[in-house]
Amino acid sequence: MFPAATSDPAPVGGAALDQVFGLSIAAGIVTAILLWIAWAHRTHRIHWFHKLGQAVGSRTGEPGWLAIPQLFVASSLVVALLGFLWDVSLHAGRGRDEGPLANPAHYLILYGLFALFIAGMSAIVWPRDGQKPGIASVRITRNWYAPVAGIFIAACGLYALIGFPLDDVWHRLFGQDVTLWGPTHIMLIGGAGLSTAGIILLHREAEFSDEFEHGKDVVSSQVLHKLTLAMAFGGLVIGLSVFQAEFDFGVAQFRMVFAPLMISAAAALAFVAARLYGGPGVAIFAAGFFLVVRGIVSFVVTDVFGAAHHVFPLYIGSAILIELLAFTKLKDKPLVFGAVGGFLIATVGLVIEKAWNDLVYPFPWPRDIWVESLAMSIPVAVGTGLCGALFAMGLRGQLPKGQTVGRVIVAATILVTAVAVGNGLHATVPKDASARIETTQVGTADDPEITTKVTVEPKNLIDDHPTWVQILSWQGGGSDGIRADRLRRTGENTWESTKAMPVGGNWKTLLRVQDGRMLTAVPIFLPADEAIGAKEVPASATIDRPFQPEIEILQRERNFDAPSWLWGLANLIVLICSLAILIGISVAVARVGRAIEREAERRRDLEPDPADDAGKVPSAP
Repeated sequence: MFPAATSDPAPVGGAALDQVFGLSIAAGIVTAILLWIAWAHRTHRIHWFHKLGQAVGSRTGEPGWLAIPQLFVASSLVVALLGFLWDVSLHAGRGRDEGPLANPAHYLILYGLFALFIAGMSAIVWPRDGQKPGIASVRITRNWYAPVAGIFIAACGLYALIGFPLDDVWHRLFGQDVTLWGPTHIMLIGGAGLSTAGIILLHREAEFSDEFEHGKDVVSSQVLHKLTLAMAFGGLVIGLSVFQAEFDFGVAQFRMVFAPLMISAAAALAFVAARLYGGPGVAIFAAGFFLVVRGIVSFVVTDVFGAAHHVFPLYIGSAILIELLAFTKLKDKPLVFGAVGGFLIATVGLVIEKAWNDLVYPFPWPRDIWVESLAMSIPVAVGTGLCGALFAMGLRGQLPKGQTVGRVIVAATILVTAVAVGNGLHATVPKDASARIETTQVGTADDPEITTKVTVEPKNLIDDHPTWVQILSWQGGGSDGIRADRLRRTGENTWESTKAMPVGGNWKTLLRVQDGRMLTAVPIFLPADEAIGAKEVPASATIDRPFQPEIEILQRERNFDAPSWLWGLANLIVLICSLAILIGISVAVARVGRAIEREAERRRDLEPDPADDAGKVPSAP
């Protein structure tokens, strides 16, 4: 028996009612103020909001309905990313918090989500007096038009904001799911991540508006445009990469095959679109922007805030592959370019990522995952590469004729991704399997630590090249709150530790095994937890325990006794909302793309015919 945690246990099953009421009142006040500003602006009772848009846009020649949202989206992305990774770091390194108001990271996340919603609503509200913002605007009332991308950004913000209170409801129904991939958590990060595509689209809408002023200095204007695009697409990479955060922190609760899948999918979509639309160098600059931002955030979270350390994917190899592919004639065939680019990223690009992963991540990508990873990653990356090509074609006003091709590509990509995710989620737990763990105390009475020797039964349970056999200790507190030890194999079914691991206080320590589809664990030490009625699981000198689903250990606070129909219904609702967001970006891109195409035809019709000019008889001087 080792010293147990002395602090009072944090609550489970939802926030305290006083915090719920406090947040509800604050959200209501903010919403009321925003509604009043919108009403007063549109009825000319205030003028500062209109002047603000003009002042911000005057520096870049952009209309106010683009200039204001750009500021809010930029700030929301940086602040929400910092808050999100800080929050994940706190949960992984320290455990659950006292409530939504007790976690400082939540304030940053809330600001980011509100700023995102305000960005979209600013684009919707700013145009007034019947002004049509751009060529793809949507009519809301008789004399009120809004840019379609602004509507999409507002929808992303609303989708993400709804996830915050739903997360508390989810905890009350199903307990706390201490995982990034909880359904309501996906709403929070999915809405914020996809909004970056919305701001790229909004900027394109603005370029075709009468208010947009193109720079007189052509060279500097082009350079500024390229840098802006690079940062925007870099933001898209950031938004798509946050789904991988559990792997970044070394506490992935799902099979390793997901890591290459998510990296290749994000890279194919973002870099194909960036290169086809932005031109030479934009994909590489986008990857560089990603690395700089994630590097700064990682430094702040770990070295400034003192939370758990994390790393991040490289992506630069995939960006270079896309830039090299653009030197071929495939660049003139966007859909073929997207498919080939996705294939290259899911093969050669992942080889580059493997070298980076094995260098900086706690656990390498072993041969155990490669065949299955390629079978999952290639079709998904080809699909997202095609979607990236469609995005670029929409921005250029060159979508495929008719709507069938685009719809088939998007639907097929969603279907292929769903199949890949379903396959990745399918994990097994061995029956009648157990582990004997012999421990040796090497720590102190105040900071107990152990080294271990592990024997598993049956002997053939784990093959020669498992994904991992590790001991994980997490939620111990501070920047050192996550520790992992990749065990050294000493025999057919025996392993030993390579470093001492903590087994006291708030630490949760377990033996984890992932081999093919098998994903299982054995608890070594778990502290008593009064809030969930759990007794201490002690780390004795010799431990004989059966393997069990590791989710039952890692998500100890979750309620596994909830009715299955309720769990299924809740997930279905989140799925429908998520599909609605994907349909929303598809519709917005199609609307803008078709509008640009029509505008280009109109402008061509207005140009004088050179043949007519050549046939004219010059007038006498």
